[in-house]
This record gives sequence, structure tokens and C-alpha cells, in this order.
Amino acid sequence: MKNLRNQSIFGCLFLLTLIPLSAKALPPPSPAGGNYLVLDGVDDYAVLDFETFGYLLPDGTEEFTFEAWIYPTTPPANKDTLVTILHQQVRMVIVNDEFQPYLNNLANLHNIEPLKGDLILLINAYRFGGANAGNTIPFPFALELNQWHHIAYQSKGDQKITIVNDLVGIWQDGAPLGRVVFLRPQDFVLGGFGKIIEIPGRPPNKSFWSSFTGYIDEVRISTEARYDVNKKGFMPDGKFKNDAKTAALWHFDEPGGIQEFLDASGNAHHLVGKNGAKIGNALAVEAEGKLTTTWARLKQ
Repeated sequence: MKNLRNQSIFGCLFLLTLIPLSAKALPPPSPAGGNYLVLDGVDDYAVLDFETFGYLLPDGTEEFTFEAWIYPTTPPANKDTLVTILHQQVRMVIVNDEFQPYLNNLANLHNIEPLKGDLILLINAYRFGGANAGNTIPFPFALELNQWHHIAYQSKGDQKITIVNDLVGIWQDGAPLGRVVFLRPQDFVLGGFGKIIEIPGRPPNKSFWSSFTGYIDEVRISTEARYDVNKKGFMPDGKFKNDAKTAALWHFDEPGGIQEFLDASGNAHHLVGKNGAKIGNALAVEAEGKLTTTWARLKQ
């Protein structure tokens, strides 16, 4: 009887040791709750065909917000790689700290220490026409691997603002949103382009847009600056809301395995998953208290 009791205790302890291992293997729960977009970083991506949908916001838009929840699981392959999170009028990419001399130049411009790490987030926009045509200057942020991050880029007045969780970077640049007409492809994409693309205009050191590996949730594009940078606390609680200022909104809450992602804004910008990009099933988790919430305001 004693041996049987000891075996039962041993069996319970064995099962308890398996629980953390099994939980670790589960997909990460989304801070917004529900499902999310799964990207393998090889060649899959989600796309809005340019020939059908054109640009999401008109040229000359002066106030806007592009935002998403992201969970990166793999850093850039090398110093020449820009991992693509989102790209069209606004581009969200990840590089590593060897992406030089660009990162040092950014640090000097913003009067900050050069960032270190395998995941450096850069978000900027294309300027509208004339003498100011080109790219706005990104404010760099270091990210943690295997963690959810709320990232946002907004324009208001003469400011371009990057938000990462509860950190803010501000750059004085009032140029309205535009386009780069020679850029190919011009589709709106999440996660990459389905292939590696050489970036023009960077000789002699060529750089490349590559694919994002990980999870993306709650992508919203708005025709207003959503966040008041004079207040603390930016991380959304729950799902992004749809309102009159929402140009596009994807919750990615379709059933697991689905490869068409509905636009909840009512504007019918339905994304299509390519090369295996699909919905993954997840558990829910409260965003509050789960991420770093250090407050900092950085500006020129």
C-alpha cells in the first residue's frame, strides 16, 4: 500500500513537471484576446493588392496613426537585413545594432545613446511631394524577443511620434503623408513581400527587406493621432475600437487556419494571406501589468 501511495505521489510530481513545459510550448496569448496572424518568416505575408485598393490614406494626409501588436520570435539574419512588419505609406521594420552607420546617425540626430540589441524598431513614413519628398526620420527603439509589444506611429501638427508600449519618441517633422512612386511592390503588406527585396539607393552596401517571423494582432490605421503624448500609459486595453476615424482595422479573430482577414472598419479592406500566412489559435491575457511600462518622453 505504501509503495502504491509513493508511486501516486511520484506520478503527480511528474505531471506537475510537465505542465510548465507544455504551457511553454503553447502559442503566446494575445494581449487583445482572441486569435492573431501567424507568420513563419520564410515567404508568407498578408496583402492588400494595390491595383484593387490603391493607397489606404490620401496623399497629403497630415494627421494619422498606424499601430499594431507584434510578437517577434526571430531577429534579423544579418547586418544588411530589414525585417518587414508593415509597409506601404508607412513602413515598420526591425534591424539589428550592426545596421550602421545609419543607427549612429539616428542616435546623433535624436541626442540619444546608440541602441544595442538584435531587435531595433524603426518606423517612418513617406513624405508628400515637392522639396520634402522622401522619408521621415525614424526614432529607434530596442525591443525584446518573444514578447508582445504595442507599436504605433502617428503624425500630429509638426510632430512625428513613435510609441512602443509606454515609451514615446518625438521628432519635429510636419511633412504630410505621401508615396514613393518608384517603389515596387506598392501593395500594402504585413510581414513582408513573399520574397527578399533589394532596397534601392544604398550602394555600396546593399540592404534587403526580409520577412517577419512571429505574430501580429490588432492592426489599425486611423485618420487622426490616437494618443495624447502628454499623458502616461498608451497600451490599449482589449481590442482596438472602430469609429469614424478608422480607415482599416484587422482583429485577426477568424478561425484558426483561415487565410482571409476581414476589415472591421466597414471599408472592405480585406487582407489575404499568401504562402501560408494564416490565423493561429490563442488564449487571452490582460495587457495591463504584463509588459514594461516605464515612462519616457524623448524629443529633439
